Amino acid sequence: MDLSLGPNYQNLRRDVEEWLTANWPLRGDEAALPEAEQASQFRRRAVAAGYLARSVPQEYGGAGLEPDILAETVIREAMTASRAPWRTSGPQGVDMLVPTLLEEGTPEQCRRYIPDTLSGDLVWCQGYSEPGAGSDLASLQARAELRGDSWVLNGQKIWTSNAHEAHMMFGLFRTEPEAPRSKGISYLLIPMDASGIDVRPLRAMSGGIDFCEVFFDDVHIPAGNIVGERGQGWRVSKATLKHERMAIGDHSYLERSFEAVLALARRQMRGGRPAIGDPHVRQRLAELEGFVAAQRCCSYRMISALARHQDAKVVGDMLMTKLHLTDALQRIAKLAADLLEEHGADAPGAGEGGVVTGWETPGMWSAQYMLSLGLAIAGGTSNVQRNIIGERLLGLPRDPRP
Repeated sequence: MDLSLGPNYQNLRRDVEEWLTANWPLRGDEAALPEAEQASQFRRRAVAAGYLARSVPQEYGGAGLEPDILAETVIREAMTASRAPWRTSGPQGVDMLVPTLLEEGTPEQCRRYIPDTLSGDLVWCQGYSEPGAGSDLASLQARAELRGDSWVLNGQKIWTSNAHEAHMMFGLFRTEPEAPRSKGISYLLIPMDASGIDVRPLRAMSGGIDFCEVFFDDVHIPAGNIVGERGQGWRVSKATLKHERMAIGDHSYLERSFEAVLALARRQMRGGRPAIGDPHVRQRLAELEGFVAAQRCCSYRMISALARHQDAKVVGDMLMTKLHLTDALQRIAKLAADLLEEHGADAPGAGEGGVVTGWETPGMWSAQYMLSLGLAIAGGTSNVQRNIIGERLLGLPRDPRP
């Protein structure tokens, strides 16, 4: 496998790095702005420069360039390495909803929601899971009834990331209660300030607030706030889940995590010398580097296929990279905890919202370990992923159903 990108993309990487040096961090009076405003300003300039939202049409707030997934990969890697705030506060908007609207939404929905989502001024949450419908999402019971020109929502969602901060929710609701399972579900867009919505934050074991439960009591939203056809929300949601799994399986995050634990092994002392000199630690680091290399190769294989419009060839890879990444992140966090010994139990260094922004302190590694466990649930649990891989890709028999 040739992982080189060729001179054109190498030149692009150099151009992006030079642009980042000139544009981040912000300077002068802009450096005194609140962090959220600085990040929003940066993203707008990155879009104008053609480095973010490249293939989103200009009328929807993007750069309007031809799709080039290799270029997007180069840019994303350079942005990540520079620690620039190219991501919004949560992946639900840019990584999940925007591509779903481009595939399934109306032009009016794209014009209304995409521009502010790209800048981070419009924050989204995802209303999928319910107390009795998590891994078996098709059994969800939250309902939406069409009355005149409004949908009327009743029910509950849970484990809704960032719901206490979100302006909008995209969610699945049962609109045809007589239809079997996934056949009667619709994909709706819900303003979080609508009357009848009750958001109750759930404090995570990391100490921060990231997840919420959301209750709907006769919540009215416009009838036009549906993406796709009525009762076809399950099909629309597959587009969202595809992009969510690709975002979770991004190899750049795994590489940053490995670099951080490698640096920790060089700093941390064991037996009077750096821990990286311990043969057992070196063996674990070598195994982890193999995980990182495998993830990178698989990611590039997906990218190459998508660039050739051969998405169907890498459906299995999408499932595998998500499962592989969550396992590798747990291994990295476990090694960090072992290196830190008693300091690994220090209070997590996550801020309000439970966001882990780095690995500079023992507390950050504690939060990172807890986060790594949660990623095995997000975007489809690891056991569900294994079942899908076994049954649909390998042709194994299904588990016995009661």
